[in-house]
Amino acid sequence: MPGARRDSIAFTVVVTILVCLGALPILVIIALSGAPREMVLATGLAALPVGPLVGCYLWLDRYEPEPKRLLAFGLLWGGFVATGAALLLQGLGGWFVGFTDDQSLAIVAPITEEASKGLFLFLLLWWRRDELDGILDGIVYAGMVGIGFAFIENILYLAAAYNGTDGMGPGGTGAITGVFVIRCLFSPFAHPLFTTFIGIGVGLAVSSPRRSVRILAPVCGYLLAVGAHAAWNASTLWGFTGFVGVYFVLMVPAFVALMCLAIWWRRSERKMLAAALFDASQRGLIPATDIGWLVDLRARRAGRAFAREFGGKPGEEAMREYQQAAVELGFLHNRFLRGTAPKDFVERGQMYVARIGQIRPYVAFPGQVVPPR
Repeated sequence: MPGARRDSIAFTVVVTILVCLGALPILVIIALSGAPREMVLATGLAALPVGPLVGCYLWLDRYEPEPKRLLAFGLLWGGFVATGAALLLQGLGGWFVGFTDDQSLAIVAPITEEASKGLFLFLLLWWRRDELDGILDGIVYAGMVGIGFAFIENILYLAAAYNGTDGMGPGGTGAITGVFVIRCLFSPFAHPLFTTFIGIGVGLAVSSPRRSVRILAPVCGYLLAVGAHAAWNASTLWGFTGFVGVYFVLMVPAFVALMCLAIWWRRSERKMLAAALFDASQRGLIPATDIGWLVDLRARRAGRAFAREFGGKPGEEAMREYQQAAVELGFLHNRFLRGTAPKDFVERGQMYVARIGQIRPYVAFPGQVVPPR
């Protein structure tokens, strides 16, 4: 797969360079935002919601886990590239165009921040389309980018509140506590939520055979992300009542609706995977007796436990690798059945089938004959 390999290398090189370039100014800004003790405090508080949020997205991603390296790239992109680009663009807008603070908050920030975050998803769509199987993958990558962005932004906001440089008061413990409650406890999902609209658009683009959908869905996703972001930022200009109103009337229902969509889509992946693997078994690509052990997450865990009991750590690793290859084949075969198979479909399919054929004689599921060690 020379073309796919070149795209993967190009994506890795471009993202790595941009992350490094973005990290330098962001780390300098953070270092200059306060004394070491203040920055340690701000970083610690900003980090508190990161773990639970990442855990939620990894939970959504369990049926066909995305490469950890790409998920880490998403976090780093959001934290350094997207944040740095947004700060630069907003600074240029205020310098050359003369935007007021309110205009920058309600208009410029949503446009630039969602563009800088969404660029990672567009790069995935361009160079790593093979890693995107649908809406759920788009939601997961968007969530990672949003979490990374919010983490760095929260450090800057918390430090400014403590130092009293945010224009909201003298600073101190009370100020940083207020910002922590609003940004890290009440709305830690805000940035992941906004960018999720772009992720859904990218997921629809990958899932649809229609050219119009592949073009318009990401654009519409970006516009929805900007609209939601603008409404959220503008609510802070309308006083406490406006902020609370937008939070409960718009943000919370939107978050609940998108999470329900993600959970429903996650459940639908089981049916999709079962149908795709059944069709693959009819074509002789995988044993039909294995399907039940692959489409159910508890059955997968039971299979790995069974393999570990009889084959130790090597047996468990072989089972894990077999499950991964079979599930990847199922998702790829589903795209073939939908008519949205990637260009390297044949090569990737052959690779998965070959790997399945190599491992299958050495693994067994509960109730099946255990292969000799």
